[in-house]
Amino acid sequence: MGSGAKTSLALAVLGVSVLAGCAGSGESGGMGLGEMLLTGGATQAPVQVRPMDDVYCPPVTIAEGGSAIQAYSAGRAGDSSALRSQVSISNLARECVGQPDGSTLVKVGVEARALLGVGGAAGRYNVPVQIVVKDGSTVIANRSRGAVAAIPAGGTQTSVTVVEDNIVVPAARANTFEIEVALGGRGQRG
Repeated sequence: MGSGAKTSLALAVLGVSVLAGCAGSGESGGMGLGEMLLTGGATQAPVQVRPMDDVYCPPVTIAEGGSAIQAYSAGRAGDSSALRSQVSISNLARECVGQPDGSTLVKVGVEARALLGVGGAAGRYNVPVQIVVKDGSTVIANRSRGAVAAIPAGGTQTSVTVVEDNIVVPAARANTFEIEVALGGRGQRG
């Protein structure tokens, strides 16, 4: 083999080696020489995720009879002078995030305030919260969470917050669902 043929062969092997080494995915963010030769230097646009800015997110409503829990001294229900404590919903919040598959991810927040009545004493008060996401009569999610409102000695009130997240509303119901909350369970007052 002549020196010209050896030089050509060496350049061909070197060229293949360079292309093989540069044909990677460009992990450092750039384009490899192999990719540049294959695509003519054109870069490919990154994958676009569908914007989820305009997602249906209904207001949170309170179920009938679900806004407060009142505790009275034994045998004196309804007598305001015998009210030991009252827990009531003071604030509601929700967040809805559209997902690429058309479903909606919902987060619901409920803030409740616990107040001592005339016959009440400092201590810990259970705050059961029920969150229902539904579409008409179809229940999508029914979650019960509890919190404890601790009223310190000398205090008369406190607030607690319950946040329930990762509620998935299917795409078929993503524009028609409702969010409803209640204290103490649906329609049950203590």
